[in-house]
Amino acid sequence: MRVLVTGVAGFIGYHLAQRLLAEGIEVYGIDNLNEYYDVGLKKARLNQLQPYAGFTFEYLDLSDRAGMVNLFAAQSFDCVVNLAAQAGVRYSLTNPHVYVDSNLTGFVNLLEGCRSQQVQHLVYASSSSVYGVNPKVPFATSDNVDHPISLYAATKKANELMAFTYSHLYQIPTTGLRFFTVYGPWGRPDMAYFKFVKAIESGQPIEVFNHGDMKRDFTYVDDVIEGVVRVMHRPPTGSESVASVAIEAAPYKLYNIGNNQPVTLARFIEVIETALGKSAIQTLLPMQPGDVPITYADVDDLMRDVGFRPSTSIESGIARFVDWYREYYGKQAEE
Repeated sequence: MRVLVTGVAGFIGYHLAQRLLAEGIEVYGIDNLNEYYDVGLKKARLNQLQPYAGFTFEYLDLSDRAGMVNLFAAQSFDCVVNLAAQAGVRYSLTNPHVYVDSNLTGFVNLLEGCRSQQVQHLVYASSSSVYGVNPKVPFATSDNVDHPISLYAATKKANELMAFTYSHLYQIPTTGLRFFTVYGPWGRPDMAYFKFVKAIESGQPIEVFNHGDMKRDFTYVDDVIEGVVRVMHRPPTGSESVASVAIEAAPYKLYNIGNNQPVTLARFIEVIETALGKSAIQTLLPMQPGDVPITYADVDDLMRDVGFRPSTSIESGIARFVDWYREYYGKQAEE
């Protein structure tokens, strides 16, 4: 099996590539190594992958139309997993055009590549952000998600619509995965848990939005990868297509991948404090624009179709992250 992983130097892309390579699956990874966060961390992830004989890396931006055409003309893939995107809700408030280039233009280029090669399965990252201020919990993939409250969320909803169109028109099996607040070793420095650990470790204050009264379905990265791998091997056939769409069934599917056990931000900070053995200096602030009060994943269909539901506790997951953080940045300090 040969898999294209986009965003391979990113948090989830790195973990997926490592898992696939360890199983003997060939991985062709692409990434543009943008400067949204520390490029050194992205390169360090790539350095972990380079020793695998089955790994190939190409520096490439999804929004590079000619480059993407050349990629699919020169290479062949059994499966494509798209994890390349401009992430972050707050960043989209001040840098909207980056999201259009990467998440919209880039995704069309990827879909066209899959069409040109009639790829057997496209798996792509969506986000729990598409649920917006949906008052119904837990969130189910059958819920209406027509009211995103950030441009980032809107681009992810657009990806789902675009994928459905290509599944319907060209019979390309596509599966969208709505990830819920993924955390763990080698994570993204822009995420709250990463910032909290860094600040508490160095005795700096942390910003706690909505006074800590938000709930998140924190999902450990190994659980996410397990879900992705299982879904990869189960391309949709069309028989399970969206029931509300009164047209010929398309090979299209959506899943939530979340821990289905939301915890308050305040409790999450307590767990971090315990893992670090240090107390946080908290600056309590109101809710940020684009944020939602709760995320909570209904994963019954994931369990039904691929026999898996995330289960790693935040206590276990945060402890592992802290161990990694101290080892990685300890080495950085020594160097």
